Amino acid sequence: MAAIGRVSDGTLSRPRWRTGLLLALPAVVIFGLLFAAPLFTLVANSFRTQTGAFTLSNYERFLGDPFYRGVLWNTLKVAAMTTIGCLLVGYPFALYMRGRSPRVRNWLALLLLSPLLISMVIRAYGWLVVLGPNGPVAAVLKWVGITPPQLLYNDTAVLIGMIHVMLAYMVLPLMGSLDRIDPTLVPAARGLGAPGWTCFWRITLPLSAPGMLAGAMIVFSLTASSFVTPAILGGPKVKLMPYFVYTQATTTLDWPYAAAIGFILVVVTTGLLLGYARLLRRNNGDVVFQ
Repeated sequence: MAAIGRVSDGTLSRPRWRTGLLLALPAVVIFGLLFAAPLFTLVANSFRTQTGAFTLSNYERFLGDPFYRGVLWNTLKVAAMTTIGCLLVGYPFALYMRGRSPRVRNWLALLLLSPLLISMVIRAYGWLVVLGPNGPVAAVLKWVGITPPQLLYNDTAVLIGMIHVMLAYMVLPLMGSLDRIDPTLVPAARGLGAPGWTCFWRITLPLSAPGMLAGAMIVFSLTASSFVTPAILGGPKVKLMPYFVYTQATTTLDWPYAAAIGFILVVVTTGLLLGYARLLRRNNGDVVFQ
């Protein structure tokens, strides 16, 4: 029988690169239409005035204004704090799920993913009720004799809402890394006299680092570009880049400047993620702790 890809005389019926190109063509077309083309349009518009002339004034206006630089810094700060919060909450949850039976894991996974089945707007308005001055959090604080602080329209409210939204994106990659760890490693280390904390720090944590890296990159990038939850829970008092893109495009109708703000956010976020990945990657791409 002739080998796959060869005719009866033994010659290749079709070059392998052509077959690979045909297989990848649908994905390449979808990527070009849904990502590359909009990004190219964004970049092109950011170098134009409202009359269509070429200019660099949009970037000079942003980079030369301390107010807008502060907005960029606050956006990155909120994204980093959300990532840390998701890691602190999600890692123990992922460890707990790892040791459960399949039935319990299925119920926990349903609990974890159930918020994603609800509209982001509904979830944000739900937190408005919970954190509001007449909500359950304020009622509990009053009951124990504590004057409730302002929980809405600040960074705290945005962090709570974003951690709730992004938690699943951290736990799922962590679960993938934890499931790939050989279950005999920790018992073997315990049998050799290593205490539990040493087993966690020297075995579990380093081997789960790829999941931590993937989850952190996903959460950070999604949080930095999130609009709905910060707009509802933070309002105009919490100044983030996506909110200013929205106001420049819809209120002042300055589309070129909105495009410049959006592209700056894309460049800065991508650069930080690449630097973060490069900082943690050692030994042919393996993530290690030193």
